[in-house]
Amino acid sequence: MIDKRIDRDGKGEESFGLLYVVATPIGNLEDITLRALRILAEVSLIACEDTRQTRKLLTHFKINTPLTSYYRGREVGRAAQIITALKAGRDVALVSDAGVPCISDPGYILVREARLAGIRVVPIPGPSALTTAISMAGMVAESFLFCGFLPPRSNERRKTLRSLASESALLIFYESPHRLLKTLRDCLDSLGDRPAALCKELTKIYEHYQRGRLTEIIAALCDLPRIRGEYVLLIEGRTDLPPRPESDDIIELLTWQRQSGASLKDAVRRLAADLGLSRSKVYTEALRVWKDSESD
Repeated sequence: MIDKRIDRDGKGEESFGLLYVVATPIGNLEDITLRALRILAEVSLIACEDTRQTRKLLTHFKINTPLTSYYRGREVGRAAQIITALKAGRDVALVSDAGVPCISDPGYILVREARLAGIRVVPIPGPSALTTAISMAGMVAESFLFCGFLPPRSNERRKTLRSLASESALLIFYESPHRLLKTLRDCLDSLGDRPAALCKELTKIYEHYQRGRLTEIIAALCDLPRIRGEYVLLIEGRTDLPPRPESDDIIELLTWQRQSGASLKDAVRRLAADLGLSRSKVYTEALRVWKDSESD
């Protein structure tokens, strides 16, 4: 039995509508949940990244709910309009073109403003390219670091990758087809020839999975006449790191960061956050550690 009351339990201001954050299929339309279909049909308005894309989904399932565009670049203005509708008692569903809103897609501004206004936000979970890729990759994912899309410019991209070089967690990126080879080559230069997995067009007709070292994946892509599709790239974290000290001694931890290959700047940022200390205090100690290491 479906209990519709669960969506309205704990509602804030009685006169306010609810904001539903609804996951939609990343490819195969059969992956949408029954609850998502019901919500999309029942709300007064659907805020979507691209009305043309969302209309295809609604047409397939014979849903006629009105749409309003909500896309990056006009999030602030559109969020204000949607908050007004919610305060007027209208329920609104937020969707992206595919997957879960707010994950490398617009949405967080609207969710944040809704919460600040006392409007209840209800998540409707479902498909995500991130979790789908992890589930099929066959790579250790006890911990992972989702990095979204890397910077479009090579210099900035390499700088970001170098800052991730000492991470032991599985690294996960989204990438577009026209930038894929450049990104893979920058990954190889910045991270080394690590084991990786490349997932393409997940849940779609041309779904493809490739596993190997970065050099092998690059070589395979170079043989293709054209690179198409949407990609999730998973790269194994660094595995040769010394074990992290069990104590919270700042000198021991900074020494460990230095031995792990972290830059002074990254080490200060991480330890200040981990230990709840000011960056200036950690930076002073880090200068000593880095200076001592260079004199050894």
